[in-house]
Amino acid sequence: MAEILAMGEPMLEFNQQPAGPDGRVLYLEGHGGDTSNAAIAAVRNGASAGYVTAIGQDRPGDSLMALWAREGVDTATVIRSADAPTGIYLVTHDERGHHATFYRKGSAASRFRPENVPEAAIRAARVLHVSGISQAISDSACDAVFHAIAVAKAAGVRVSYDTNLRRALWPLARAAAVMHAAIAQADIALPSLDDAQAMTGLATAEEVADLYLGLGCPLVLVKCGAAGSLLATREARTRIPPHRVAAVDAIGAGDTFAGAFLARYVAFGDDPLTAALYANAAAALTTTGYGAVAPIPRREAVEALLRGG
Repeated sequence: MAEILAMGEPMLEFNQQPAGPDGRVLYLEGHGGDTSNAAIAAVRNGASAGYVTAIGQDRPGDSLMALWAREGVDTATVIRSADAPTGIYLVTHDERGHHATFYRKGSAASRFRPENVPEAAIRAARVLHVSGISQAISDSACDAVFHAIAVAKAAGVRVSYDTNLRRALWPLARAAAVMHAAIAQADIALPSLDDAQAMTGLATAEEVADLYLGLGCPLVLVKCGAAGSLLATREARTRIPPHRVAAVDAIGAGDTFAGAFLARYVAFGDDPLTAALYANAAAALTTTGYGAVAPIPRREAVEALLRGG
């Protein structure tokens, strides 16, 4: 069984490319979904990973199944639905960065329920990875994630939680209440600084770390985008500086950070700081290409960046 079991909603991606000489804008087909991206990042960096979700019996669903087969992500816990579609999204780019437009209402993943949770697979894993999006897509999916967390905790399986706030999916107050309730049960919290600022009103990564440690999560990694990251435990704080790369698209960078960190921390037994340094480099490399999946680096590229190559 998979060491890392991720749970959430995968989607088919269409990513805007630079306009050609004739001015036409083309879109590159790819794949996304935050926890799916994290699972792929974990596998590319040496861990075994599986995915818990529901997708449609449609071409986007077939494309995702083919992706996971190529990447080595275990799909034994993927449900195919004949009466609900797979979600899709568009990514556009401008001077303010990247912007995603989602088409996921009524998706198969949004219909996921607690009774669909694969309890045996969770008990057999070493870590369960979920996110705010995993819970935001519907009330039943939210309940399913809480049930999955309860199964993991009862079995001694560690829980990893990435905020990935999407304000279009739910009111901010509900997002904060649900995510903080989940983080209080997590072993690893992976908030981004801007998510936490929006939900808490706090200003700094140190304040955010204090909050989530205070909720009971023993290991917090605050992702600060181009400013690097902060690793925090009850005993220490360590600022991890950014890597300077030729960034073109930041989508999926935080997901790569999560998957690469879990790969090193869980599968290789790295201490949290070593794993976080590795994840920071992997996330930086992800920004050098377009799309959520294609630029996710493999172990050799990450190690070369860490060596200064």
